[in-house]
Amino acid sequence: MTVKKQFSDSDYIDGLKINNDKILSSLYKKFYPIVLKYVLNNNGSEQEAQDIYQETILVLYKNCKKSEFELKCALQTYIYSIAKRLWLKQINANKNLYRLNNENDNDNNIVDVANEINEHLEKENQLQKMKLSLTGLGEPCKTLLEDFYISQLNMEEIAEKFGYTNSDNAKNQKYKCLQRLKKLYFND
Repeated sequence: MTVKKQFSDSDYIDGLKINNDKILSSLYKKFYPIVLKYVLNNNGSEQEAQDIYQETILVLYKNCKKSEFELKCALQTYIYSIAKRLWLKQINANKNLYRLNNENDNDNNIVDVANEINEHLEKENQLQKMKLSLTGLGEPCKTLLEDFYISQLNMEEIAEKFGYTNSDNAKNQKYKCLQRLKKLYFND
């Protein structure tokens, strides 16, 4: 039975610097599970985890080749942080690609913004005209209509508030007020 030698973080770094195949093989086996777990937990597949791990090791390798490179944390933490950054970059790239594809697929469904702006302006004009018509209506009609349509008071409450003898009289007054409002709104 052969006992596998456990390498230290510095053994891995030194081994990468001299292209040691045993170190590289051990590196792949030792740290791949943490990257796999991270990618799978963040909506990735095993294939995507393998690709991310390949890129991670490539980044680590390139950094180890730099003379100024100094590992200032555990190798596992360093590898994890590289993989995490690469995976997040991949997710963002996928979102952008998805958005572009959807925009291309939906070219026929693009809404003309100018039409929406014109519709909005028309509604604003109508609301402003209604506001002016209500103001021109005067009291008590203005308050009666606001109480019914905006405050949603019922006819009994309106009759009591305005001193009408019953809700039918209040309803009749509301009708007269509405007729005056329509006349003001449509004749301006």
